Amino acid sequence: MAKSVGIFVTSRKNWRHVLGISKAAEAKGSKVKVFFTWKGTYLAKEPEFPELCKIADVSICADSYSKMGFDKINDIPEGLDEKRMSTQAQHGHIVDDYECYFTL
Repeated sequence: MAKSVGIFVTSRKNWRHVLGISKAAEAKGSKVKVFFTWKGTYLAKEPEFPELCKIADVSICADSYSKMGFDKINDIPEGLDEKRMSTQAQHGHIVDDYECYFTL
């Protein structure tokens, strides 16, 4: 298993995969980073989202979150703070610095 796994999430259809890959990678000792953008930001409302935040470095594209109808100031998902409401630079960080890359 790779020592680092990055997951770029653009769809709201893949929650089980996002959580499952993250759990499996973390269990094997890999560093996991997950970045949610566009319609993937809806997944921040999943009941298990705070669990994901405990096992992975999670951030959300604040612009996409707003465009999906959420308030990026007053509705920060449980498990995150205002620093994790970020920009697409987090995606670049995954591409540049993580050994394994998934787009879901």
